[in-house]
Amino acid sequence: MALPKLQQIPPTIAAVADYEPYARERMSEQAWAYLAGGAADELSLADNRAAFERLRLRGRVLQDLSGGNTRLRLFGQDFAHPVFLAPVAYQKLAHPEGELASVLAASALGAGMVVSTQASVELEAIAAQAQAPLWFQLYIQPDREFTAALIRRAESAGYQALVLTVDAPVNGVRNREQRAGFALPAGVEAVNLRGMRPLQAQAEPHNGSLLLGGPLLAAAPTWADLTWLREQTRLPILLKGIMSGADAEQAMAAGMDGLIVSNHGGRTLDGLPATIDVLPEVAAAVQGRVPLLLDGGIRRGSDILKALALGADAVLVGRPYVFALATAGAIGVAHVLQLLRAELEVAMALTGCADLASIGPQVIWRSTLR
Repeated sequence: MALPKLQQIPPTIAAVADYEPYARERMSEQAWAYLAGGAADELSLADNRAAFERLRLRGRVLQDLSGGNTRLRLFGQDFAHPVFLAPVAYQKLAHPEGELASVLAASALGAGMVVSTQASVELEAIAAQAQAPLWFQLYIQPDREFTAALIRRAESAGYQALVLTVDAPVNGVRNREQRAGFALPAGVEAVNLRGMRPLQAQAEPHNGSLLLGGPLLAAAPTWADLTWLREQTRLPILLKGIMSGADAEQAMAAGMDGLIVSNHGGRTLDGLPATIDVLPEVAAAVQGRVPLLLDGGIRRGSDILKALALGADAVLVGRPYVFALATAGAIGVAHVLQLLRAELEVAMALTGCADLASIGPQVIWRSTLR
Protein backbone atom coordinates (compact mmCIF):
# COMPACT_ATOMS: atom_id res chain seq x y z
CA MET A 1 0.00 0.00 0.00
CA ALA A 2 1.51 3.34 -1.06
CA LEU A 3 2.05 5.92 1.66
CA PRO A 4 0.12 9.23 1.57
CA LYS A 5 1.66 12.35 0.05
CA LEU A 6 3.54 14.68 2.37
CA GLN A 7 1.90 17.98 3.28
CA GLN A 8 5.18 19.65 4.18
CA ILE A 9 8.83 18.99 3.42
CA PRO A 10 10.73 17.32 6.29
CA PRO A 11 14.27 18.45 7.16
CA THR A 12 15.55 15.03 6.09
CA ILE A 13 14.99 16.15 2.48
CA ALA A 14 17.94 18.48 2.09
CA ALA A 15 18.96 17.64 -1.47
CA VAL A 16 17.18 16.63 -4.67
CA ALA A 17 18.32 13.00 -4.41
CA ASP A 18 16.66 12.71 -0.99
CA TYR A 19 13.26 12.61 -2.69
CA GLU A 20 13.86 9.26 -4.38
CA PRO A 21 13.15 6.89 -1.45
CA TYR A 22 10.15 8.98 -0.39
CA ALA A 23 8.74 8.77 -3.92
CA ARG A 24 9.17 5.02 -4.16
CA GLU A 25 7.13 4.53 -0.99
CA ARG A 26 4.30 6.59 -2.48
CA MET A 27 3.96 4.92 -5.86
CA SER A 28 2.92 1.52 -7.12
CA GLU A 29 5.68 -0.84 -8.27
CA GLN A 30 4.38 -0.51 -11.82
CA ALA A 31 4.41 3.30 -11.82
CA TRP A 32 7.85 3.31 -10.21
CA ALA A 33 9.21 0.99 -12.90
CA TYR A 34 7.89 3.30 -15.62
CA LEU A 35 9.09 6.62 -14.19
CA ALA A 36 12.38 5.54 -12.59
CA GLY A 37 13.53 2.87 -15.02
CA GLY A 38 15.66 2.94 -18.13
CA ALA A 39 16.34 0.72 -21.11
CA ALA A 40 17.78 -2.81 -20.92
CA ASP A 41 20.58 -2.97 -18.31
CA GLU A 42 20.22 0.76 -17.55
CA LEU A 43 23.89 1.48 -18.29
CA SER A 44 23.15 4.85 -19.92
CA LEU A 45 20.79 5.76 -17.10
CA ALA A 46 23.55 5.16 -14.55
CA ASP A 47 26.27 6.82 -16.63
CA ASN A 48 24.27 10.04 -17.02
CA ARG A 49 24.77 10.49 -13.30
CA ALA A 50 28.28 9.02 -13.00
CA ALA A 51 29.63 11.30 -15.73
CA PHE A 52 28.76 14.41 -13.72
CA GLU A 53 30.46 12.89 -10.68
CA ARG A 54 33.67 12.40 -12.68
CA LEU A 55 33.93 16.13 -13.42
CA ARG A 56 35.64 18.43 -10.94
CA LEU A 57 35.32 22.20 -10.56
CA ARG A 58 38.03 24.85 -10.25
CA GLY A 59 37.34 27.21 -7.36
CA ARG A 60 38.27 30.89 -7.54
CA VAL A 61 38.64 33.39 -4.69
CA LEU A 62 38.29 37.13 -4.19
CA GLN A 63 36.26 37.64 -7.36
CA ASP A 64 33.94 40.63 -7.81
CA LEU A 65 30.43 39.16 -7.68
CA SER A 66 28.48 42.39 -7.39
CA GLY A 67 25.28 42.49 -9.44
CA GLY A 68 25.24 38.72 -9.83
CA ASN A 69 22.19 36.92 -11.23
CA THR A 70 21.06 33.77 -13.03
CA ARG A 71 18.85 35.39 -15.67
CA LEU A 72 18.81 34.32 -19.29
CA ARG A 73 16.84 35.03 -22.45
CA LEU A 74 15.92 32.38 -25.03
CA PHE A 75 13.83 33.00 -28.16
CA GLY A 76 12.80 36.40 -26.81
CA GLN A 77 11.54 34.83 -23.57
CA ASP A 78 12.96 35.83 -20.18
CA PHE A 79 13.74 33.24 -17.54
CA ALA A 80 14.84 33.78 -13.94
CA HIS A 81 17.23 30.83 -14.07
CA PRO A 82 18.40 28.13 -16.52
CA VAL A 83 16.46 25.19 -15.02
CA PHE A 84 13.53 23.81 -17.03
CA LEU A 85 11.10 21.01 -16.24
CA ALA A 86 11.64 18.33 -18.89
CA PRO A 87 8.74 16.69 -20.71
CA VAL A 88 7.60 13.67 -18.70
CA ALA A 89 4.58 11.63 -19.79
CA TYR A 90 1.67 10.49 -17.65
CA GLN A 91 2.42 12.53 -14.54
CA LYS A 92 -0.81 11.35 -12.93
CA LEU A 93 1.13 8.14 -12.29
CA ALA A 94 3.01 10.17 -9.68
CA HIS A 95 0.25 12.42 -8.31
CA PRO A 96 -3.50 12.77 -8.90
CA GLU A 97 -3.07 16.37 -10.09
CA GLY A 98 -0.33 15.38 -12.52
CA GLU A 99 0.95 18.13 -14.78
CA LEU A 100 -1.28 20.74 -13.11
CA ALA A 101 0.77 20.44 -9.92
CA SER A 102 4.03 20.65 -11.88
CA VAL A 103 3.03 23.77 -13.79
CA LEU A 104 1.91 25.42 -10.56
CA ALA A 105 5.37 24.86 -9.11
CA ALA A 106 7.12 25.98 -12.30
CA SER A 107 5.10 29.20 -12.27
CA ALA A 108 5.89 29.88 -8.61
CA LEU A 109 9.64 29.44 -9.20
CA GLY A 110 9.85 31.14 -12.61
CA ALA A 111 10.89 27.95 -14.39
CA GLY A 112 10.17 27.08 -17.99
CA MET A 113 8.23 23.85 -18.44
CA VAL A 114 8.11 21.55 -21.46
CA VAL A 115 4.76 19.74 -21.63
CA SER A 116 4.73 16.22 -23.04
CA THR A 117 2.56 15.17 -25.97
CA GLN A 118 1.70 12.24 -23.70
CA ALA A 119 0.65 14.42 -20.78
CA SER A 120 -2.19 13.03 -18.67
CA VAL A 121 -3.88 16.48 -18.58
CA GLU A 122 -5.14 18.46 -21.58
CA LEU A 123 -2.53 20.88 -22.90
CA GLU A 124 -5.03 23.75 -22.72
CA ALA A 125 -5.73 23.12 -19.03
CA ILE A 126 -2.00 23.14 -18.26
CA ALA A 127 -1.56 26.41 -20.16
CA ALA A 128 -4.46 28.00 -18.30
CA GLN A 129 -2.57 27.45 -15.01
CA ALA A 130 0.81 28.68 -16.27
CA GLN A 131 2.42 31.92 -15.17
CA ALA A 132 5.79 31.11 -16.77
CA PRO A 133 6.68 30.25 -20.37
CA LEU A 134 5.54 26.86 -21.64
CA TRP A 135 7.02 24.86 -24.50
CA PHE A 136 5.25 21.88 -26.09
CA GLN A 137 7.07 18.61 -26.67
CA LEU A 138 5.97 16.98 -29.91
CA TYR A 139 6.20 13.57 -31.51
CA ILE A 140 5.44 13.63 -35.24
CA GLN A 141 2.67 11.05 -35.36
CA PRO A 142 1.96 8.75 -38.32
CA ASP A 143 -1.29 10.74 -38.60
CA ARG A 144 0.27 13.94 -39.93
CA GLU A 145 -3.09 15.74 -40.09
CA PHE A 146 -3.61 15.05 -36.38
CA THR A 147 -0.05 16.23 -35.67
CA ALA A 148 -0.71 19.52 -37.45
CA ALA A 149 -3.92 19.99 -35.45
CA LEU A 150 -2.00 19.31 -32.24
CA ILE A 151 0.51 22.04 -33.16
CA ARG A 152 -2.33 24.48 -33.77
CA ARG A 153 -3.81 23.62 -30.37
CA ALA A 154 -0.48 24.35 -28.70
CA GLU A 155 -0.13 27.64 -30.52
CA SER A 156 -3.68 28.70 -29.62
CA ALA A 157 -3.09 27.83 -25.97
CA GLY A 158 -0.03 30.09 -25.82
CA TYR A 159 2.88 27.68 -25.93
CA GLN A 160 5.99 29.56 -27.03
CA ALA A 161 8.17 26.87 -28.63
CA LEU A 162 7.99 23.32 -29.97
CA VAL A 163 10.38 20.64 -28.73
CA LEU A 164 10.48 17.81 -31.27
CA THR A 165 11.72 14.55 -29.78
CA VAL A 166 13.73 12.76 -32.48
CA ASP A 167 15.46 9.91 -30.68
CA ALA A 168 12.53 7.56 -30.04
CA PRO A 169 10.96 6.30 -33.28
CA VAL A 170 10.37 3.14 -31.22
CA ASN A 171 10.41 2.51 -27.48
CA GLY A 172 13.56 1.17 -25.92
CA VAL A 173 13.72 -2.33 -24.46
CA ARG A 174 12.52 -1.55 -20.93
CA ASN A 175 13.00 -4.73 -18.96
CA ARG A 176 12.21 -3.14 -15.62
CA GLU A 177 8.73 -2.23 -16.87
CA GLN A 178 8.26 -5.72 -18.30
CA ARG A 179 9.19 -7.39 -15.03
CA ALA A 180 6.79 -5.14 -13.12
CA GLY A 181 3.96 -5.81 -15.57
CA PHE A 182 3.51 -2.11 -16.30
CA ALA A 183 0.26 -0.95 -17.88
CA LEU A 184 -1.46 2.41 -17.60
CA PRO A 185 -4.05 2.31 -14.81
CA ALA A 186 -7.63 3.44 -15.27
CA GLY A 187 -7.89 7.21 -15.45
CA VAL A 188 -4.39 7.77 -16.85
CA GLU A 189 -3.98 8.21 -20.60
CA ALA A 190 -2.42 10.44 -23.24
CA VAL A 191 -5.45 12.70 -23.32
CA ASN A 192 -4.04 14.99 -26.00
CA LEU A 193 -3.90 12.08 -28.46
CA ARG A 194 -7.59 11.26 -28.26
CA GLY A 195 -9.11 10.98 -31.74
CA MET A 196 -5.87 10.21 -33.53
CA ARG A 197 -6.18 7.66 -36.30
CA PRO A 198 -4.30 4.44 -35.44
CA LEU A 199 -1.42 3.30 -37.59
CA GLN A 200 -2.77 1.34 -40.52
CA ALA A 201 -2.07 -2.37 -40.27
CA GLN A 202 0.14 -3.73 -43.03
CA ALA A 203 1.41 -7.13 -44.00
CA GLU A 204 4.24 -8.44 -41.87
CA PRO A 205 7.75 -7.88 -43.27
CA HIS A 206 8.82 -10.62 -45.66
CA ASN A 207 12.41 -10.56 -44.43
CA GLY A 208 11.61 -12.24 -41.12
CA SER A 209 12.30 -9.08 -39.09
CA LEU A 210 10.20 -8.19 -36.08
CA LEU A 211 10.57 -4.43 -36.55
CA LEU A 212 12.70 -3.51 -39.56
CA GLY A 213 10.68 -3.22 -42.73
CA GLY A 214 7.43 -2.97 -40.79
CA PRO A 215 4.74 -0.26 -40.67
CA LEU A 216 5.97 1.51 -37.53
CA LEU A 217 9.37 2.46 -38.94
CA ALA A 218 7.89 3.11 -42.37
CA ALA A 219 5.79 5.88 -40.79
CA ALA A 220 8.58 7.23 -38.56
CA PRO A 221 9.73 10.79 -39.29
CA THR A 222 12.97 11.53 -41.13
CA TRP A 223 15.01 14.65 -41.80
CA ALA A 224 12.70 15.38 -44.72
CA ASP A 225 9.78 15.81 -42.32
CA LEU A 226 11.45 18.84 -40.75
CA THR A 227 10.57 20.83 -43.87
CA TRP A 228 6.92 19.86 -43.37
CA LEU A 229 7.10 20.74 -39.67
CA ARG A 230 8.66 24.13 -40.38
CA GLU A 231 5.71 24.89 -42.67
CA GLN A 232 3.22 24.12 -39.89
CA THR A 233 4.34 26.72 -37.35
CA ARG A 234 6.10 30.00 -36.74
CA LEU A 235 7.14 28.91 -33.26
CA PRO A 236 10.81 28.18 -32.55
CA ILE A 237 11.56 24.47 -33.01
CA LEU A 238 14.12 22.66 -30.86
CA LEU A 239 15.25 19.11 -31.62
CA LYS A 240 15.53 16.93 -28.51
CA GLY A 241 17.73 13.86 -28.72
CA ILE A 242 20.87 15.20 -30.41
CA MET A 243 23.91 13.14 -29.45
CA SER A 244 26.50 13.96 -32.12
CA GLY A 245 28.06 16.92 -33.81
CA ALA A 246 27.02 15.53 -37.19
CA ASP A 247 23.34 15.51 -36.23
CA ALA A 248 23.70 19.00 -34.75
CA GLU A 249 25.08 20.27 -38.06
CA GLN A 250 22.27 18.61 -40.02
CA ALA A 251 19.64 20.04 -37.69
CA MET A 252 20.94 23.57 -38.09
CA ALA A 253 21.12 23.12 -41.85
CA ALA A 254 17.45 22.15 -41.71
CA GLY A 255 16.63 25.48 -40.06
CA MET A 256 16.04 24.28 -36.51
CA ASP A 257 16.10 27.00 -33.86
CA GLY A 258 17.61 25.09 -30.94
CA LEU A 259 18.99 21.72 -29.86
CA ILE A 260 18.72 19.57 -26.75
CA VAL A 261 21.48 17.09 -25.99
CA SER A 262 19.58 14.11 -24.60
CA ASN A 263 19.69 10.31 -24.55
CA HIS A 264 16.04 10.22 -23.44
CA GLY A 265 17.05 9.72 -19.83
CA GLY A 266 18.60 6.38 -20.73
CA ARG A 267 15.19 5.07 -21.82
CA THR A 268 15.78 4.29 -25.52
CA LEU A 269 19.11 2.74 -26.60
CA ASP A 270 21.12 1.42 -23.68
CA GLY A 271 24.85 1.93 -24.11
CA LEU A 272 24.65 5.48 -25.36
CA PRO A 273 27.20 7.77 -23.70
CA ALA A 274 26.26 10.19 -20.95
CA THR A 275 24.90 13.47 -22.24
CA ILE A 276 27.46 15.61 -20.41
CA ASP A 277 30.23 13.61 -22.15
CA VAL A 278 28.67 14.30 -25.56
CA LEU A 279 27.96 17.99 -24.87
CA PRO A 280 31.43 19.36 -25.83
CA GLU A 281 31.24 17.73 -29.28
CA VAL A 282 27.78 19.16 -29.94
CA ALA A 283 28.74 22.57 -28.58
CA ALA A 284 31.76 22.66 -30.89
CA ALA A 285 29.47 22.01 -33.85
CA VAL A 286 26.91 24.59 -32.78
CA GLN A 287 29.42 27.38 -32.06
CA GLY A 288 26.73 29.45 -30.34
CA ARG A 289 24.58 29.71 -33.48
CA VAL A 290 21.44 28.36 -31.76
CA PRO A 291 20.51 27.80 -28.10
CA LEU A 292 21.80 24.51 -26.74
CA LEU A 293 20.22 22.70 -23.80
CA LEU A 294 21.00 19.44 -22.00
CA ASP A 295 19.18 16.88 -19.88
CA GLY A 296 20.15 13.64 -18.18
CA GLY A 297 21.67 13.01 -14.76
CA ILE A 298 21.39 16.45 -13.16
CA ARG A 299 20.93 16.19 -9.40
CA ARG A 300 22.88 19.19 -8.09
CA GLY A 301 23.25 22.87 -8.85
CA SER A 302 26.94 22.15 -9.42
CA ASP A 303 25.86 19.78 -12.22
CA ILE A 304 24.07 22.68 -13.87
CA LEU A 305 27.25 24.77 -13.60
CA LYS A 306 29.22 21.96 -15.25
CA ALA A 307 26.75 21.76 -18.13
CA LEU A 308 26.83 25.52 -18.69
CA ALA A 309 30.63 25.48 -18.54
CA LEU A 310 30.77 22.87 -21.31
CA GLY A 311 28.48 24.73 -23.67
CA ALA A 312 24.83 24.45 -22.60
CA ASP A 313 22.67 27.55 -22.27
CA ALA A 314 20.19 25.83 -19.95
CA VAL A 315 19.29 22.41 -18.60
CA LEU A 316 16.20 20.28 -18.12
CA VAL A 317 15.45 18.00 -15.17
CA GLY A 318 13.03 15.08 -15.32
CA ARG A 319 13.09 12.36 -12.68
CA PRO A 320 14.09 14.75 -9.85
CA TYR A 321 10.92 16.78 -10.10
CA VAL A 322 8.71 13.75 -10.80
CA PHE A 323 9.99 12.08 -7.63
CA ALA A 324 9.21 15.29 -5.73
CA LEU A 325 5.78 15.39 -7.37
CA ALA A 326 5.12 11.84 -6.16
CA THR A 327 6.27 12.78 -2.67
CA ALA A 328 4.57 16.09 -2.03
CA GLY A 329 2.84 17.42 -5.16
CA ALA A 330 3.41 21.00 -6.20
CA ILE A 331 5.33 21.94 -3.06
CA GLY A 332 7.79 19.15 -3.73
CA VAL A 333 8.39 20.25 -7.33
CA ALA A 334 8.85 23.85 -6.19
CA HIS A 335 11.31 22.69 -3.54
CA VAL A 336 13.40 20.82 -6.13
CA LEU A 337 13.60 23.94 -8.30
CA GLN A 338 14.53 26.05 -5.29
CA LEU A 339 17.24 23.61 -4.21
CA LEU A 340 18.81 23.47 -7.66
CA ARG A 341 18.78 27.23 -8.09
CA ALA A 342 20.27 27.81 -4.64
CA GLU A 343 23.00 25.26 -5.24
CA LEU A 344 23.75 26.76 -8.66
CA GLU A 345 24.20 30.20 -7.12
CA VAL A 346 26.54 28.81 -4.45
CA ALA A 347 28.58 27.00 -7.11
CA MET A 348 28.74 30.15 -9.23
CA ALA A 349 29.93 32.24 -6.31
CA LEU A 350 32.64 29.76 -5.34
CA THR A 351 33.94 29.50 -8.91
CA GLY A 352 33.95 33.28 -9.37
CA CYS A 353 31.02 33.53 -11.80
CA ALA A 354 28.68 36.47 -11.23
CA ASP A 355 26.28 35.60 -14.07
CA LEU A 356 25.65 32.91 -16.65
CA ALA A 357 27.72 34.66 -19.32
CA SER A 358 30.82 34.39 -17.13
CA ILE A 359 30.55 30.59 -16.83
CA GLY A 360 32.93 28.86 -19.23
CA PRO A 361 35.42 26.00 -19.55
CA GLN A 362 37.67 27.69 -17.00
CA VAL A 363 35.47 26.43 -14.15
CA ILE A 364 36.19 22.78 -15.03
CA TRP A 365 39.31 21.47 -13.28
CA ARG A 366 41.69 19.44 -15.40
CA SER A 367 44.87 17.91 -14.07
CA THR A 368 48.09 19.30 -15.51
CA LEU A 369 49.88 16.03 -14.69
CA ARG A 370 50.64 13.66 -17.55
